Amino acid sequence: MDGQQIAQFLPLLLIVVVFWLLILRPARRRQQDAAKLQRSIGVGDRVMLTSGVFGTVRGLGDGDFELEVASGVVLTVHRQAVNQIVTKADEPAEPADAAESSERQSDDGGDARS
Repeated sequence: MDGQQIAQFLPLLLIVVVFWLLILRPARRRQQDAAKLQRSIGVGDRVMLTSGVFGTVRGLGDGDFELEVASGVVLTVHRQAVNQIVTKADEPAEPADAAESSERQSDDGGDARS
């Protein structure tokens, strides 16, 4: 193999290396981080699913867990559906509209309609 043949393969090799650095390596890191997150889920953790649903873990299985989304409402959820484990600082604040409507409902005897 002489220098001219090596020079022909150099651009192809460069493309492969750039593809690995920019695409494959970060994707593998994201997969590893997601797997670590899913393994770390414990009973009592507050989690957010990929759909945006918040809930508290009530029971664990091998590939799934029970998620309480409201008082007495428990869903069985696959571990891969978890987007993040949330803390109080991560949770969205209650919108002002919702706070006002809940106050109005309590003042009107539960009916906010006029």
